[in-house]
Amino acid sequence: MKADVLGIDGSKKSEIDLPPVFETQFRPDLIRRVHTCLESHRFQPKGTHPTAGMDVVARSNDPPTGRGVSRIAKMRGGGGGRMGQAGGVASVRGGRQAHPPKVEKVTRKEINRKERRLALRSAIAATASEEAVRRRGHEPGDAKLPLVVSDDVEKIQKASVLAGAISSLGLGDDAARLSGRKARTGKAALRGRAHKRGRSVLFVVSAKSDLQRACGSIPGVEAREASRLSVLDLAPGGEPARLVVYSESAVRGLGAAA
Repeated sequence: MKADVLGIDGSKKSEIDLPPVFETQFRPDLIRRVHTCLESHRFQPKGTHPTAGMDVVARSNDPPTGRGVSRIAKMRGGGGGRMGQAGGVASVRGGRQAHPPKVEKVTRKEINRKERRLALRSAIAATASEEAVRRRGHEPGDAKLPLVVSDDVEKIQKASVLAGAISSLGLGDDAARLSGRKARTGKAALRGRAHKRGRSVLFVVSAKSDLQRACGSIPGVEAREASRLSVLDLAPGGEPARLVVYSESAVRGLGAAA
């Protein structure tokens, strides 16, 4: 397989042989499973305080029967506050939870190394499928996938230059579709998640560069080193395939890694 190498102005520069990784079978089921496992590695353990809801003076009757009152634990006291109310146990006001979350719970899901690598190769191959890219909601325009550009893209330092390059490559519509998103309301807004950030173009480069900083000013546009590429980058939400722009050196690096 061959692909055209474009300049940042959209003009054709040369051709490049695509590495065998782009011929991997498309496995959306495996990509979703690996994405779920990798996403679980970001979870933070959480749990309640060991004595939450039980830091009160509450006791049951002793003996528990024959008093004409319920056997649930009641608050002690000298005649004020919550004296006589149930407390210190589950199912009562201010009491503990019956089965609270515990930090000992295993939330990390593991995946076989071969499965993870196959899912990554499959996600890379899916970026060459226009049907899969459009199904995810991207708008590649008339671009021929996979998109490979010259290494000049790795030298971009300003967001304004990057925005011009995106427009010249015919990906302006995809980058603009996220600018019209409205803020969410309800619980999401109350909890500080009013603005949901979508994903647009992903630039895959050969090494760390200033391009990654320039991408921060354009919503949804990101840059990632080829050596650190993950299923989380190529299939956000577990849905392949993302609209990806590869630099020429990054494609050669993928071939060497394969």
